[in-house]
Amino acid sequence: MKKEIVIGVVLLTAVLLFIVSKPIINGQSGNDMNKIVVLETSKGNVEVQLDNVNAPITTANFLRYVNEGFYNGTIFHRVMPGFMAQGGGFTPNGTEKQTHEAIKLESNNGLKNKRGTIAMARTSVPDSATSQFFINAVDNSFLDYAHGNDGYAVFGSVTKGMEVVDSILSVKTGDRGSFSDWPLQDIVIKGAYVKK
Repeated sequence: MKKEIVIGVVLLTAVLLFIVSKPIINGQSGNDMNKIVVLETSKGNVEVQLDNVNAPITTANFLRYVNEGFYNGTIFHRVMPGFMAQGGGFTPNGTEKQTHEAIKLESNNGLKNKRGTIAMARTSVPDSATSQFFINAVDNSFLDYAHGNDGYAVFGSVTKGMEVVDSILSVKTGDRGSFSDWPLQDIVIKGAYVKK
């Protein structure tokens, strides 16, 4: 009888430890995985769940800028209905912010540029993404990695506030210097932070 009780206690302890423990995947604890970042914009809040498992480099890069307060006071400077809304690099007066070094492109990670996903903007050079990101307005399969197409790295998706993104996508835009599709009224990212 005592032996059965001891075995029962051991099994119960093991189950409890399993429940409360945080899984470790790719060197990241459960606490660090799939964090949600809140983008407080002048149009409302957008919540984005990050995919640290499939896009660890890109996610870490984005979180670095978030945690440094880099995005606070930046704008969505390129808005194209039926395509995407891009931000995270310019202030309202058109000044481009100084960034960290560019990161390695993680477009070949199985994630697709579907409506509501967030991806890194870059130049024609694959490994050139820094701080700028975009949110897909529709499924943009031509932005996905494929043979002969470097693609754009998706690293998360909007879980709340897609109506805010749609509101951003509906604003009037025009030319500003060498830029086109610049919103005529500033759409400011007032703050960006990891949701507790």
